[in-house]
Amino acid sequence: MERTLSSDLFHQYSANHQSSWPLRLIATLSLWQRRIVSRRQLARLDARLLADAGISENQRYAELSKPFWR
Repeated sequence: MERTLSSDLFHQYSANHQSSWPLRLIATLSLWQRRIVSRRQLARLDARLLADAGISENQRYAELSKPFWR
């Protein structure tokens, strides 16, 4: 669901530096935390706000059903 500029830059950097596993770990944990927060926010949206964002109830359910690592 989420791909940010910072994660793109990280992946480009890590491709060139194989010994950067601590950075990969931090980036992965950060991504998981952003997913958790974003899904909590999605769960709190009412029907009107979902419609404004162009998200159906089925799409919301599908996103909320995913584990944080996906």
